[in-house]
Amino acid sequence: MATRIVHVGLIGCGEVAQVIHIPNLLHMNSFFRITHLCDVSPSSLSHCATKIPNPDLKTTASADDLCADPEVEVVMVVNSDEYHAEHVVLALAHDKHVLIEKPVALTRRDVQKVLDAEKKSKGRVMVGYMRRYAMVFEDAVEEIGGMDRIDYARVRDIIGSNSFFVDQSGTFPIKPSDFSAEDTQGRTQRAEEQVKTAMAEVGGGVPVNDETTRMWRLLGGLGSHDLSLMREAIGMPDRVVGSSLGTPFWNALLKYPTFTVSYESGIDNIPRFDAHIEIYSASKSVRVQYDTPYVKGLPITMHVSENANGAYKETTIRKTYEDPYTIELRKLYGMVVRGDSVKTTVADAMDDLVLFGMIMRHHYGTS
Repeated sequence: MATRIVHVGLIGCGEVAQVIHIPNLLHMNSFFRITHLCDVSPSSLSHCATKIPNPDLKTTASADDLCADPEVEVVMVVNSDEYHAEHVVLALAHDKHVLIEKPVALTRRDVQKVLDAEKKSKGRVMVGYMRRYAMVFEDAVEEIGGMDRIDYARVRDIIGSNSFFVDQSGTFPIKPSDFSAEDTQGRTQRAEEQVKTAMAEVGGGVPVNDETTRMWRLLGGLGSHDLSLMREAIGMPDRVVGSSLGTPFWNALLKYPTFTVSYESGIDNIPRFDAHIEIYSASKSVRVQYDTPYVKGLPITMHVSENANGAYKETTIRKTYEDPYTIELRKLYGMVVRGDSVKTTVADAMDDLVLFGMIMRHHYGTS
C-alpha cells in the first residue's frame, strides 16, 4: 500500500529506460512520480518526455542539476556503465536515494568509491539485480536450503539478441544518434581507462585487448544477472577449475567444497530466452526459469523434480504474474519510505567483480 508518492529523477533515457523503467514507474503512479529526466541525447530526452504525463517535468543534460534539485528523492542511474559510479556518488553527495542498474561499476576501485560515498550520505543505494526479486526465486532459495546436500548446479543464460524482444515489446523505443563528438569520445576514453584498471585489479597477467574487453563487459552486463543469482542461492565458489571464454558462447566450471557449478552463456540469432538456475541433490532438483524482461508480465516459474516414494514427481509453480522489475520497485519504495533493508547492496555487488576476475584470470591469466 502506497502511503505517499516518491519523486524520481532518471539519469539515462536509453533503451532500458524507455522499455522498462519509465513504463513501470508510470504503471506504479500511486507510488512514484517522474519529475526529472537527464540524458545527453536531445532526441532521447524529448521522446521520453512525451511519454510522461507531468506538466512540470524537468529535463536536463546535466546530472549535477538533476541530483541537486531538492524535489528529487530518488535518482535512478540507468545510463551507460562507464558513468554509473560517478553519478551514484553525485546523487549520494546530495543525500538522494539511488537505484543503480547493474553493474555498479566496471572496477573495484569505483565500487569502493560508491561504498565510501554511501557511508557519508543520508541516501541509500539499491542495485538493480531484478531477477533476484522474483518471488519464485526466493522460494527456490528456501527449497535449496532444505536439501541435505547439493551435488551439482547449472547456471545458464543463452538468449537471442535483445532486439528480438524489444521490437515486440509494444514500447516503441527510439535509438538516438545525436550524441556530440565530445560525449562519444569521453565515453570511449572512460571505457578504455576503466577496463585497463579492471584488468590490473584482476591480476595474473590478464592482457587488455579487444577480446578481454568484450568479455569483461559481457560478464558485467549479462553475466551479472546469472552469477548474482548463483551467489545468493549457494554463495561464492572457492575457485574456477575450467573455462572457455569468448563469443558468441562462453562457459566456466566453478568449484564449491562438495560440488561443481556449470556456468554457460551466449547470444545468438534465435529469438528465444533460455535463462535458468538449477540445483541438484540426490533426490530433488530445483530450477527457476526466466523469460525476457523486455516483454512485461511473462511469468517466472519454479520447477521441482523429485523422487516421491519411487515415483517421479514434477511440480511447476507460477507464483505471480507480477514481474521482477515491479517487485524490485516495491522494495525500492519500502527502502525510501519505511527504511526497509534491501538485499542487493553495493557491498554485495562487489562480489560480482571478484567472481568475474576469478573467471578471467583462469582463462586469460599467465601468472
